[in-house]
Amino acid sequence: MVEYIIETKNITKDYDGFRAVNGINLKIPKNLAYGILGQNGAGKSTLISMLCTIFSPTEGTATVNGYDIVKEPNNVRRSIGIVFQNRALDDVLTGREHLEMHAALYGVKKDIRQDRVNEILDLIDLGDKIDEQIKNYSGGMKRRLEIGRGLIHLPKVLFLDEPTLGLDVQTRESIWSYIKNLKDVIDITILLTSHYLEEVDSLCDEISIIDHGELIKSGSPSDLKAELKNDTIILKSLNNDKLKDILQNQLFVNELMVDGSEIRILVDKGAKLIPEIVHIAEDNNLNIDSIELKQPSLEEVFIKYTGYNINK
Repeated sequence: MVEYIIETKNITKDYDGFRAVNGINLKIPKNLAYGILGQNGAGKSTLISMLCTIFSPTEGTATVNGYDIVKEPNNVRRSIGIVFQNRALDDVLTGREHLEMHAALYGVKKDIRQDRVNEILDLIDLGDKIDEQIKNYSGGMKRRLEIGRGLIHLPKVLFLDEPTLGLDVQTRESIWSYIKNLKDVIDITILLTSHYLEEVDSLCDEISIIDHGELIKSGSPSDLKAELKNDTIILKSLNNDKLKDILQNQLFVNELMVDGSEIRILVDKGAKLIPEIVHIAEDNNLNIDSIELKQPSLEEVFIKYTGYNINK
């Protein structure tokens, strides 16, 4: 029987007549990495804030580690660690001092506090920077320290809200590697929000896509990609409208979508169809500026269920 560490029940949040989260129902099993994927403003951070008891839901509720977020918020808070989207570190403290302070704030008992701090310092691997002021840390080191801070009191759930937002590509990949390792060495459920497709594809066992405050689709990244069963041919032309009208009537087209300046066609065995598409365009005196073949990806999944590119 699957045990769920988080369950939401029609959870909803309104702000002055605007519905940021609309009746979402989720069941998140224990001890995996679960991703909430959506464009900026989709409602991801609002959902996380309600699960962390920072915001109260307008309607509905949820349980985290068996505790109701409305009726038992203090028990929920003791069960979770949080890494916020915006950094919240005191630059004049050292990494060690920062963890010691938060261990005390989280109520870690004095007789085990130092051992716990040392365990986290080993885990986040700050090297010889441990006793330097945080203002001397790189962006990746600061983020690892924040993750360590969220783990100091042995939470059951770690919330990561856009954990690599604003970091350069190399640092993001370093943080991803760290989070992957974290899943393997700690008995914990990780719930992260992101608008980086490659991030959730790399890190998450299961994901949910949220759009305009609503739950659109859930599943493992591999299962969601497998559902498409299509190759994608991406076309760009100065004559997009005419080319779209011609191609959408072709028998080999399973589905056609327009995304900005691109025409995306879902087909079977796309490599064999590229010459045929070029010939069709030539026969109709249309020029194709670029043509690209892609295997099913999480980007295609997102576009299929929302109708647009996540970074649009």
